[in-house]
Amino acid sequence: MVPDTPDRLDDDIDAGIVRAVSHDARATLAELSAAVGLSVSAVQARLRKLETRGVITGYRALVDAESVGKPLAAFVEITPLDPGQPDNAPELLEHLAEIEACHSIAGDSAYMLLVRVASPRHLETLIRAIRSAASVNTHTTVVLQTFYENRPILPA
Repeated sequence: MVPDTPDRLDDDIDAGIVRAVSHDARATLAELSAAVGLSVSAVQARLRKLETRGVITGYRALVDAESVGKPLAAFVEITPLDPGQPDNAPELLEHLAEIEACHSIAGDSAYMLLVRVASPRHLETLIRAIRSAASVNTHTTVVLQTFYENRPILPA
């Protein structure tokens, strides 16, 4: 089943609100009001409408992985051992908290996982758990350095 897609932005003011909260999710209504030139109550109503329509899907803190004991990031491509097996790897792996993201991809592999762990040994243990839980082959690329991530998603 294909998920519903959110409505497009109504106008440049909606785009300005989305741009502002993408850069700073903790911006106050007064700051958003100043950024787009509307009253605080008008911004609040539009923000609520953008949330209801699914344009803004949530707010979250960005946490430094190294500070919380998970300095090692890796991309793990997974491919089913049996091409005829059910395509349910995301469901089979969602219990593994070390998997930060799971993307369906084009190419030889079926999915690309972004994982974060404490050490190479933990990565090895996680890869074994992934292979076992989903009956997949893996190809792992360890991240040496991240120059940027979690960039704001800005309207086109």
